[in-house]
Amino acid sequence: MTDLKTRITEDVKLAMKAGDKARVAVLRMLTAEMKQREVVDNVELTDAVIIASLEKMLKQRRDSESQFRAGNRPDLADREAAEIVVLSDYLPQALTEDEIGALITQGVAETGAAGIKDMGKLMAWLKPQVAGRADMGKLSGLIKAKLG
Repeated sequence: MTDLKTRITEDVKLAMKAGDKARVAVLRMLTAEMKQREVVDNVELTDAVIIASLEKMLKQRRDSESQFRAGNRPDLADREAAEIVVLSDYLPQALTEDEIGALITQGVAETGAAGIKDMGKLMAWLKPQVAGRADMGKLSGLIKAKLG
């Protein structure tokens, strides 16, 4: 079992013992996603796969939260925000702006990216390095600024 999967499994047990129903619900949703990836998608469950699932779930919740806020449904938006907090606990420490800038500079040097047309090549180089540690939307904007 991976370190992250073990941690999530233990946290489910702790949340159940503590009677934290909201946290248990989110963690069970996460374990169901992991089980689906493992069984249905036939993917070996590694920390990288779990982080990819977490990123997907976080993106869905951020989108839902913004739509609920736009639709004047603060009750549902707050529930999504609470789920975001729980899921975010399992992502690695986020990179700072300086660290991201240094990685972009290193990526430009290693890939030879010279302009916007090379953005895909640079993103492909950066993605494994920043997985779960940076918002890909913000990263894309920083890359465009650097290459453009």
